[in-house]
Amino acid sequence: MLLVVGLGNPGSRYARNRHNAGFEIVAALADRIGAGGWRDKFHGEFTRGLMGDTEALLLRPMTFMNASGRSVRAAMTFFRVEVADLIVVHDELDLPFGTLRLKVGGGHAGHNGLRSTFQEIGSGDFVRLRVGIGRPPPGWSGDVADWVLSDMPPDERAAFPEIVQKAVKSLLDIGEKGLTAATNALNARPKPRPAKAPAAGGEPTPGEEDVAKRRD
Repeated sequence: MLLVVGLGNPGSRYARNRHNAGFEIVAALADRIGAGGWRDKFHGEFTRGLMGDTEALLLRPMTFMNASGRSVRAAMTFFRVEVADLIVVHDELDLPFGTLRLKVGGGHAGHNGLRSTFQEIGSGDFVRLRVGIGRPPPGWSGDVADWVLSDMPPDERAAFPEIVQKAVKSLLDIGEKGLTAATNALNARPKPRPAKAPAAGGEPTPGEEDVAKRRD
C-alpha cells in the first residue's frame, strides 16, 4: 500500500498556481488509474485505486498548504501507513521548470507543505516527487511567496500537461516496479542516436556513380 499526497491550496483562486503542481499531478494519476470519485475525508479529498498490483491511496489536503501535515497524518494513522510508504508530490523552487526528481528524505527547504508534514508525522524520511518550477527571474518585483502563488505563464502552462504525464508515469513505475527502478527510469538520459555508417569501401555512394561516368 502506498499513500500518494499532492500538495497545493484549495479553491479556484489557486488552481493554476505554480504551488499547486502536486494537486494537478495527483488528480491526473487518479484519472489514469481509474480511481473512484474524490471524497471529503482526512481534512482533504481522498480516493483510491491500483498502481499495478499496489493499492494506492490518493490524497489532496484541503487544509491550505501551511497545514497539509494534519491531513497527511490523519490518513497515515487511519490506514497505518509507514513513512517509507508515503510519497509526497510537490513544487520545487530549486529545480528548473519541468524538471522532475525522485528523492527520499532531506530537508523542507522552506516549503511550508513539507514543513507541516515533517512536524505532524515526526519524520522527513518519505519519498518526494519534486516538480521543478524554477526561481523568480532577475527583476521579479515580488517575493518568493508571490512567485509560487502566481499562475504559470502561457508558455509554461502549454508545456505542463506533458510534464504531468511524465510525473504520473514515474508514480506508476514506483507502484509497478519499485522506487529504485522508477528513479533510474526518471533520471535516465536519452541514448544518443548511432552514427550513420559510412558507405561500404569501394562502392560509390548515391550520385558518385554518375559523376564517375561523366569523367569517362
